[in-house]
Amino acid sequence: MERNLKNVLVISFGFLLLFTAYGGLQNLQSSLHSEEGLGVASLSVLYAALILSSMFLPPILIKKLGCKRTIAGSMCCYIAFTLGNFYASWYTLIPASVILGLGGAPLWSAKCTYLTIAGNSYAEKAGKNGKDIINQYFGVFFLIFQSSGIWGNLISSLIFSQASNKEEISEENLACCGAYDCMTDTTNTTGSTEPSSSLIYTLLGIYTASGVLAVLLIAIFLDQIKSDQAETEKEILETPSFWSTFLATFQHLKDKRQCLLIPLTMYSGFEQGFLSGDYTKTYVTCALGIHYVGYVMICFSAVNSLCSLLFGKISQFTGRKFLFALATVTNTACIIALLLWKPHPKQLAVFFVFPALWGLSDAIWQTQTNGLYGFLFEKHKEAAFANYRLWESFGFVIAFGYSTKLQVYIKLYILLSVLVLSMVTYGAVEYLEAKSSPETPTTTKKENGGPLTQETRM
Repeated sequence: MERNLKNVLVISFGFLLLFTAYGGLQNLQSSLHSEEGLGVASLSVLYAALILSSMFLPPILIKKLGCKRTIAGSMCCYIAFTLGNFYASWYTLIPASVILGLGGAPLWSAKCTYLTIAGNSYAEKAGKNGKDIINQYFGVFFLIFQSSGIWGNLISSLIFSQASNKEEISEENLACCGAYDCMTDTTNTTGSTEPSSSLIYTLLGIYTASGVLAVLLIAIFLDQIKSDQAETEKEILETPSFWSTFLATFQHLKDKRQCLLIPLTMYSGFEQGFLSGDYTKTYVTCALGIHYVGYVMICFSAVNSLCSLLFGKISQFTGRKFLFALATVTNTACIIALLLWKPHPKQLAVFFVFPALWGLSDAIWQTQTNGLYGFLFEKHKEAAFANYRLWESFGFVIAFGYSTKLQVYIKLYILLSVLVLSMVTYGAVEYLEAKSSPETPTTTKKENGGPLTQETRM
């Protein structure tokens, strides 16, 4: 096997093992640790730390440690978060969330740097176009990586399905589920019985082992970058200094189009935060039980992956305006339906319809917003995508931050308001773009949206 491809596969399966654990655990935070909103508070702190981390840590760590050690070390930060869940309290889970947030940005930056260097190295030897090889390597990576959403959720649901103390949920308790929830502190007062400690520890043990395997896989099988390639790596990292990148990120806000895209970018964080933080707790866990959370999120992940591939292909024929309109109509319909729907165990299929439709619209938000940034800011991609990461993460922080303070129906109204504002400002961007360059094609550049989409989603 070609050596560079072997390294791509090692990184891909390492990330698969790591995010099998983290992805499944993130979706359970609001249900497992609902007391005083500890679970969603930890996620809010996590994304706040990620914002700070992305501003200065990646170039420093990669320059000092190299890509391989940075990836392995950052993966240990994710393991620390899993360990913090064994004895979840404000004194263990919040520091663990900070550690994970600080390790998140260096992990993804080191991965992108490594794959880029590997692609250019092979292209130089084979006499091929470096951009084409890099795109192929990222395609292999995401093909393997995106299945982590299925495996992590499947493990959690299979384990929690073993609970012997499942109880019939009373109609009185079901009245507290849905948009007009009762704002209770614990899931077992509004829904099914909380899983036993032994099952929780079993799940966390599997997730920890998965993370440790990921670190070992990277440490043992991933090749160090050779000296000549390391020079290339240093050039990549030294070209923009920290302060120049930092200032460029905020100077980019002088562009009207970037300011107008802030609501749309933040909405991406809001809508993902609602699904993983609120829908899983107040609809699924409350009415069906925590063992269904994994199955429901598998549905979201599967539809999201398939639609990301589909919309990436058809956008050249439909244009981005049609796809944004489709996502807006789909999300609006879901929000209105969630406001009106009273979840009941007898309506099992409906619990899966919402995440499926949400996955369809999220695929559009991710692929087309990334593509839009690449298309509009082709000469300032670094500053533009730094803004993308900043504002989407800020959306996550806000969504998780107010999660325990407001009833679900208020959060749905906020979500709808941000969506409407996003489409108004997006329309203004399209108007400005058409006015300044009427002959510019409006189809998105798909290649600008791939890898960066996942960076913002940890």
